[in-house]
Amino acid sequence: MRCSKIAKAKRMRMSALAAGCLHAAVPLSMTGAHAEEAGAPNRQENPAPALSDNLFSQPYIDIDEWRSQPVRHRYVHGGFKGTETRFSFYFPPKAEYRGRFFQHITPVPDNENLAQKMPAGAFNKIGFSIASGAYFVETNGGGHMDLGKTKSLASDQTITAWRANAAAAEYSRTVAEKMYGAKRPYGYAYGGSGGAYRTIGSIENTQGVWDGVVPYVPGSTMAIPNMFTVRMQAMRLLDDKFPQIVDAVEPGGSGDPYAGLSPLQASALREATRMGFPTPSWFGYKTMGIHGMAALYQGVVMADPTYFTDFWTKPGYLGHDHPEYFEKARLQFASTVAAPITALEAQKLGLNTDASSEATRGGVDRAFEVLGGTEAARIVAFRLNAGPPPKAILGADLIVGSGAASGQRLPVARIVNDIVVLGLADSSVAARIAAGDKIEVDNSNFLALETYHRHQVPGPDFPVWNQFRDQAGKPIYPQRPMLIGPLFVQATSGSQMTGKFEGKMILLSSLWDREAMPWQADWYFQRVRSHLGDRTDANLRLWYTDHALHGDEPVNEDPNRIVSYQGALQQALRDLSAWVEKGVTPPASTSYRIEDGQVIVPPGAAERRGIQPVVDLKVTGGDKAEVKAGQSVKFAGTITAPPGAGKLIAAEWDFSGKGAFDVSSRVPKGAQKLSVTIDHAFPAPGTYFVALRGALQREGDSRTPYARIENLGRVRVVVR
Repeated sequence: MRCSKIAKAKRMRMSALAAGCLHAAVPLSMTGAHAEEAGAPNRQENPAPALSDNLFSQPYIDIDEWRSQPVRHRYVHGGFKGTETRFSFYFPPKAEYRGRFFQHITPVPDNENLAQKMPAGAFNKIGFSIASGAYFVETNGGGHMDLGKTKSLASDQTITAWRANAAAAEYSRTVAEKMYGAKRPYGYAYGGSGGAYRTIGSIENTQGVWDGVVPYVPGSTMAIPNMFTVRMQAMRLLDDKFPQIVDAVEPGGSGDPYAGLSPLQASALREATRMGFPTPSWFGYKTMGIHGMAALYQGVVMADPTYFTDFWTKPGYLGHDHPEYFEKARLQFASTVAAPITALEAQKLGLNTDASSEATRGGVDRAFEVLGGTEAARIVAFRLNAGPPPKAILGADLIVGSGAASGQRLPVARIVNDIVVLGLADSSVAARIAAGDKIEVDNSNFLALETYHRHQVPGPDFPVWNQFRDQAGKPIYPQRPMLIGPLFVQATSGSQMTGKFEGKMILLSSLWDREAMPWQADWYFQRVRSHLGDRTDANLRLWYTDHALHGDEPVNEDPNRIVSYQGALQQALRDLSAWVEKGVTPPASTSYRIEDGQVIVPPGAAERRGIQPVVDLKVTGGDKAEVKAGQSVKFAGTITAPPGAGKLIAAEWDFSGKGAFDVSSRVPKGAQKLSVTIDHAFPAPGTYFVALRGALQREGDSRTPYARIENLGRVRVVVR
């Protein structure tokens, strides 16, 4: 592993390294009845690594045992002396091993045991890896990260950006070679969102550690904070207009999302659309919140503190030029604290304490979860003696005017009557605020953030910013002293996403992604192409997934509208390994064009390419039908696999609009194109969005939970 350069950009949100902590670990012997299976050593007292990073020259193992869940595997846990880096390796039995490993890289430094918390099934990384002939690697990314503490991060961001993950990958080979034999394992890393930054930074900063990578839902060097700020303005101004906007772009809608909007509202929607926000994805307006901005806010304040004064006081900034736009929205309210509220108390009150989302997280799976220990006692909110006037806010500051924390500011996520719920706040500061302390709730900074992107105009390789340039290409608004997006990315990944790397890469992006606008995958694709030229197709693929969002979790926000890209991600890892190890060329990149910030793909599977099936659904020959209650209506759909993508395995219907998909049509074995028809009658009046969901799997295996790639088509039925 060769370190190309040590990043010394400003300390930013995503690249935390907790304070170094020296752990003298005593290696433990393997436990369990099958410690001897598959060549596992009885002890790992003095591992002999061949590590090229001196910081990680002393690995240790403190757990080494065989486990049976989710599938049989050897679990190895350890770390590196003198660091906070921890790792977990999950090795299959020797008969199931095919000479490779998959390594997941999290968006921020996290926990090295995350994979163990996922139930068995399609989203289980351990089960998928072993089913793919690979052992699985995960780390804590170099140390614990407290997003609320902006002054607790280490100066050497390369550790959390890529060095900790690289050291674990290299050492995993030492353990694997002792278990399976001396042949070097192939290695493949993958990560999404912030993990995509770190995955790209990892392969751009090293040689010989990973043979290929799959960054998914990636951003660009200008994503932070701009992809969030532009949506905040639209969320505030369009809140009561979103139902008609969403209806306009639904199947059978008018197609004009701007109808009925005021000039200011239309301008906000157009600005967000041109920046790349996928218009159909506004369906989640009630719950999507400000997402990553909750964590990024304090970093922006640190990087550019004078902006928040300039916005209200200097010409060229919206707060100065048009203060009337904010008269009803601005909140500057003084009160006193009645009582702090702990996390346990907030749970009992049913408060949403998620700083990034308005979605209630207390579902049935967590309804009886009881918080304990220090987490239960953490202060997450304050009840005020007098609550502020009702206002819809996307965020605010709690400014302390007296008491032990006087002069401190803490972010506020939301206000519920007389309760202010904190955002990602420093818990040590919150703990010093007591009953009777004077406070002020002020959302001025968050209103200022709404147009921050206008003052961050980058170079011509970012055409979505053309809307903020004049005919000569000059910015029409005052510009800040620096572009802060590249600073965040450098701190996160140790790289400026140069497009220079050794190995092979498959990029995955979602066409309905609200957080990492889809054009950004193309931006990085073009960076790679500028270096590889004619060799691009031999080393890089870009696959878009339609009807998919940003998150990679099992919970689907709206199954009638959305599919997961999990199957495409798993297939990308399998295709990447076959490409590297056997020279098997993967399916072609998705065909697309970009217009006004929107990524547009062809309607047909053969033209669109990639690996996702294309579903075309009609009701009585169109995308909308009006019928009487009890009247039968005919639906006709076509599901088509792109060239080389696989075989169709499922055709499922949802007539309720709630994502039930409880009716199936027969799929002939080995089919690559399928036409299905069905009649259905709706017993009650209403508007129904009917969906047909199709799935393919490369080998046509309908029983496996892995690498099932889905898409859907929808139509509208109005029942009178």
